[in-house]
Amino acid sequence: MTSRQVLVALGAARHLDADLILDLGDLHPAQHGALQLALDLEGDVITGADARVGLLHRSAEKLFEARDYRQILMLANRHDWLSAFSSELGVALTIEAAMGIIPPERATWARTLLAEVNRVTASLLLIGAAVPDAVPSLGIREELQELQERATGGRVHPMITRIGGLAHPLAPDWLEDLERVLARLTDQLPVMREAVSAAMAPLTGVAVITRDDALSIGVSGPVARASGVDLDLRRDAQLLAYPELAPLIDIPIATTGDIPARYRVLLAQIPVSIALACAAADRLRELGEGPVNVPLPKVVRVPESTSYGEFEGPLGRSGYLLSSVGEKTPWRLKLRTPSFTNVQALARALPGTPLTALAPAVTSFFFVVGDIDR
Repeated sequence: MTSRQVLVALGAARHLDADLILDLGDLHPAQHGALQLALDLEGDVITGADARVGLLHRSAEKLFEARDYRQILMLANRHDWLSAFSSELGVALTIEAAMGIIPPERATWARTLLAEVNRVTASLLLIGAAVPDAVPSLGIREELQELQERATGGRVHPMITRIGGLAHPLAPDWLEDLERVLARLTDQLPVMREAVSAAMAPLTGVAVITRDDALSIGVSGPVARASGVDLDLRRDAQLLAYPELAPLIDIPIATTGDIPARYRVLLAQIPVSIALACAAADRLRELGEGPVNVPLPKVVRVPESTSYGEFEGPLGRSGYLLSSVGEKTPWRLKLRTPSFTNVQALARALPGTPLTALAPAVTSFFFVVGDIDR
């Protein structure tokens, strides 16, 4: 067989020199960034892979150092546009822990609800981008995006999170509309599951990431759970209202670590999120009216300290290392993002994959390029 090297371009990297341009469709997040894959081939089988990142750096971490803590929340949802609410929430939780702030109970339950809706919308887009036949996923996602806009004022960047809670409460009629959409989604899940299963069946055993490799790289989220890594901060950490919802947190796990397994796990987490969101809505009704944030001084300052926070977002575990010297801006706010490790896992899994299966292999590792080049 003939050995050769191929440089594959994704998204905006198509404007650079490349041997092959991989078009994943307008819906996939990789089309809105720039990523290169340097492949070694024996015939038409990949024998080595190197993911080249950093082509379109967003400088989020440096921008954080030049903004006060309130302004940071307005920027924290832009590097991962599938996990916007979860990203701003993770930063807020880290700041609150460093300041000793305890948000009102109504804010905690509303945050839990919005985080699970974010998990559903991200999952639906990743499924719809890979399997166009799963049409209901995109239609229902559109309705959920419209509901997010109603609740937060932002379709893509919610910006409803505040240090100490939320900008405003979720209206009772909004909760009812959300539950109606989630009920329709529940009815459509069998159809989606059948479409995804049929599309992914020919890819069984392709682009496998083993449990040991997933652990060594530090992969999290659906990609890790598809390889048998049983980790989820919603169950394993005392975050938001999840401890009270523990009986509903049924974490889907697979062991084969291949392309179909990753989509099975992604699909299986949707009904869990629906159950959690509906339970949170019920709890908000029981709590009734009340505050959703705490009074803050005009200038927010985090005491001199170094702290680390984590949150389980739609793509996996995000980490936030906050170093403060007591000023109104952080000395350092370092992000650990799931997309970065997912792309590392992609490079580890590609050897042995036929070149014809490169596109579905790439889409099955669930990443946003801005979340890599943060």
